[in-house]
Amino acid sequence: MKFVGCFLVFLAVLGIALLNVAVGAGECGRSSPDREAWKLAPCAMAAQDSNAPVSSSCCQQVKKIGQNPRCLCAVMLSNTAKSSGIKPEIAITIPKRCNIADRPVGYQCGEYTLP
Repeated sequence: MKFVGCFLVFLAVLGIALLNVAVGAGECGRSSPDREAWKLAPCAMAAQDSNAPVSSSCCQQVKKIGQNPRCLCAVMLSNTAKSSGIKPEIAITIPKRCNIADRPVGYQCGEYTLP
């Protein structure tokens, strides 16, 4: 009887673990692009005006999120970014403006291409 109880607990834990893996299958893993977009708040002005300076805190966040180009694109094209007044055609220039050497050059973000 103890064995059956332990086995059921094991199955429950395994099921929860598998469910968490399935949930984390989005562009940004377990986090949504809209949630990740909030991390780019320091980039707000630079993503609206190509002549605005890009802060070091913005560059740090872009470099971190940009390790996953699919996530970076999803964030730049997210509803949160759009409602914040972000212009995707300008936002995609931020990795280059930050001089990020290992940026995803030529990666397609919807109708935009990362320079």
